[in-house]
Amino acid sequence: LNIKMGSHHRAVDDANTDALILQELLVRVNEAGISNLSQINDIYKSRKGVTNLSSYHATILVKNSTGLRNLYKLVSAAHLEYYYRHPRIPKSLLQAHREGLLVGSGCQAGELFQSLLHFSSHEKIEKILDFYDFLEIQPLHNNAFLIDSELVSGMERLRELNRKIYSLGKDLKKPVVMTGDVHFANPEDEIFRKILLNAQRFQDADKESKLYFRTTNEMLNECEYLGADIADEVVIKNPNIIADEVEKDVKPFPDELYPPKIHGAEQEIIDMTYQQARALYGDKLPSIVESRIQRELDSIVNNGYAVIYLIAHKLVKKSMEDGYLVGSRGSVGSSLVATMCKITEVNPLPAHYLCLKCRTAIFEKGREGIVGPDLPDKDCPKCGSPMNKEGFNIPFEVFMGFEGDKVPDIDLNFSGEYQSSAHKYTEELFGKHHVFRAGTISTVAQKTAFGFVKSYLEEKRMDVPSIEVNRLAAGITGVKRTTGQHPGGLIVVPKDKQIYEFTPIQHPADDKRSGVITTHFEYHSISDRLLKLDLLGHDDPTVIKMLEEETGINAREIPLDDTKTMELFSSLKSLNLDSKALGTTVGTLGVPEFGTRFVRQMLEDTRPTSFSELVRISGLSHGTDVWLNNAQDIIKNNIVTLKDVIATRDDIMIYLINKGINPKTAFSIMEDVRRGGGLRPEHENLLMKNNRVDSWFIESCKKIKYLFPKAHAVAYVVMAFRIAYFKVHYPEAFYATYFTVRADDFDAELILQGPKKIKAVMIEIEQKDKEASAKEKNLFTILEVAGEMYMRGIQFVPIDLYKSDVKRFKITKDGILPPISGLQGLGITAAQNIIKERNKGKFTSIEDLQRRTRITKNVVQILRQNGILRDLQETDQLSLF
Repeated sequence: LNIKMGSHHRAVDDANTDALILQELLVRVNEAGISNLSQINDIYKSRKGVTNLSSYHATILVKNSTGLRNLYKLVSAAHLEYYYRHPRIPKSLLQAHREGLLVGSGCQAGELFQSLLHFSSHEKIEKILDFYDFLEIQPLHNNAFLIDSELVSGMERLRELNRKIYSLGKDLKKPVVMTGDVHFANPEDEIFRKILLNAQRFQDADKESKLYFRTTNEMLNECEYLGADIADEVVIKNPNIIADEVEKDVKPFPDELYPPKIHGAEQEIIDMTYQQARALYGDKLPSIVESRIQRELDSIVNNGYAVIYLIAHKLVKKSMEDGYLVGSRGSVGSSLVATMCKITEVNPLPAHYLCLKCRTAIFEKGREGIVGPDLPDKDCPKCGSPMNKEGFNIPFEVFMGFEGDKVPDIDLNFSGEYQSSAHKYTEELFGKHHVFRAGTISTVAQKTAFGFVKSYLEEKRMDVPSIEVNRLAAGITGVKRTTGQHPGGLIVVPKDKQIYEFTPIQHPADDKRSGVITTHFEYHSISDRLLKLDLLGHDDPTVIKMLEEETGINAREIPLDDTKTMELFSSLKSLNLDSKALGTTVGTLGVPEFGTRFVRQMLEDTRPTSFSELVRISGLSHGTDVWLNNAQDIIKNNIVTLKDVIATRDDIMIYLINKGINPKTAFSIMEDVRRGGGLRPEHENLLMKNNRVDSWFIESCKKIKYLFPKAHAVAYVVMAFRIAYFKVHYPEAFYATYFTVRADDFDAELILQGPKKIKAVMIEIEQKDKEASAKEKNLFTILEVAGEMYMRGIQFVPIDLYKSDVKRFKITKDGILPPISGLQGLGITAAQNIIKERNKGKFTSIEDLQRRTRITKNVVQILRQNGILRDLQETDQLSLF
């Protein structure tokens, strides 16, 4: 029930736990449709010993919307309550939710076929038949394996069984249909199934099954032995009779969006937007601000999306009140309304000056190519105060389209420490039974597929050309392997709807121990029908909070045009370090989004000196096939410069509109390219006919596999620049925070040996190249930053049994003090136990330490070899000699 018991056996906590259990049980009783106590046993008796019951296959068809909801309830129960190796449905539960459903007798694993196969009594078979709406027979080859296993004598016995099923159907006036029990589309696809079964170690993986999708003629030929009239009946006539019972408008889920409802959301968003806009830009808004807000609000309110904005506002506001900044993701920063509602910090207006004192705004012409932080400094012409430099010049249409009807996808980066609180707050807003984790489907990856194929070929001693290996691997790549959950995605169901109107539910990977319930359908398939909130955990907000606590600096007040900070992205000038010793010519080690070797190389290639260039580099680095073999070559060949290449998806739309392409067509081309769809033939022809569209632009579009939104790039760069500011101006706080967030990968025993040891280990890892493990690669990144820290004259001090924290690196007058858990092999639990006990009083000996903290001998040895126990005697016993 996921109820915390508090202090068990303490009367007040036990009473509270009982009350919470009763409350949850009442909810479940209500959901089960129970209205009096006498119904409880009837509903729940089917669950007794369900794992010990025999299970059979059956076919369930949906007739109408009622049947669809009942099916989703059954699928949910099969996964959540009755799962045992496979999802299972008790017959009694199926009977209770049978309205709107048609139940078929299934394949050879069905109850009817198995009863006939094992010569059950006529009475038992009649009772079985009474349960099903239609009966099924299959092509003989489907069940030929029963001959090999000696369960039937031969093909004639299989014909007899099919004739018997047909005869029983006739006697009881139940339609009989021939079904294919299809497992793959075409006969030649069977090899793919064999490879997959072999990978799962099925003994009969290589046996031919012929479970492919047969044509009507093939199905008629399969039952020639029944006679032409009966064959026509079971293959054509009866399937059509059953199909006619299914309503034509039944769909797996509705077509339209069903967001949760919050009374007055539209007016609240309108009022909030104008209130904040006037607080910043004055009571009489500049025309560019007024028109932008009005255009956005028309789209948001008229399409019913105000509630989405209000929910995001509430979530961000709660996090900010609790002390954690929130970073925006995706294109939400393209919306000025989102900025005014404080959902995002990104201001999408063109670059402009803003006086926070007298609310004067200046929008200068000719500033379209730059962003606010790149504007030259300016004092307010009215009051003389230094003006803020705002605006990142992002069109709203990227977010919601030119019709404003594209469902806004508001993704937010919460601190990893706060993410669970954000999820819990969402449940408080909408109710626990209306918020579900977004389900995912994991498929066979290309690399795994090649492994499966090679293993199969080796075991079968088959030698095939590499082109055939590639074909086989491609055939099984993308096949469903397991289910999971989106790392931060929540699906919200309106209070007047049930989740079963959209999707079944389950545990991720069917693991009951997870305590998590996800959508059964992959979240993309229903994300335009139900509100999906992406509330992800991210290091940056955590880092910012720690840095603010260490320094007392408000990160939101950090100037985004700070010269020394900007120098980090093009040189080592502000760090005053030697590039040869450091191994890089830029100072972004440890700076999020700019610290990897790949992005550092981009910085060295481009040497950015403006915030706008940083945004473009962020877009290029987060795209797929956008920089390498694309923009990088265009710049190197002096075709255009960094400011002109395609760096973000916005660039495509703006470029094309400026070249005279219809705005809606430009938007459509942008959407195709950003997803990796390239250029449709009609779009490519259109661009080639337009003499103003450059050939390099067309070729660049065709190479792109994924393209980042500018708003997302801006949000990332703002956070990165703030953290870089601390690196330059508050280095001790920067390094202490950096290592705290990555404490799990920190190796104190190694790093405290100093720069020479760090360099030696880095060389060892580099020499391993691709053979280096993931752990070694993570350690390499830590060592790079630690080496830089030493070069800047900042030292680590030895871990102290009484001063070191559990996980946090502390700043001391002598240097940075690592936590106890910074020692590899000494986990968080051991560190917590040590600190818990030291707070009660000093340890009198190593024996006393081990007894009180219950740490293992191995942990004692780690502490001993790192000199942490040097002031403790071995035992409390006194020696007389």
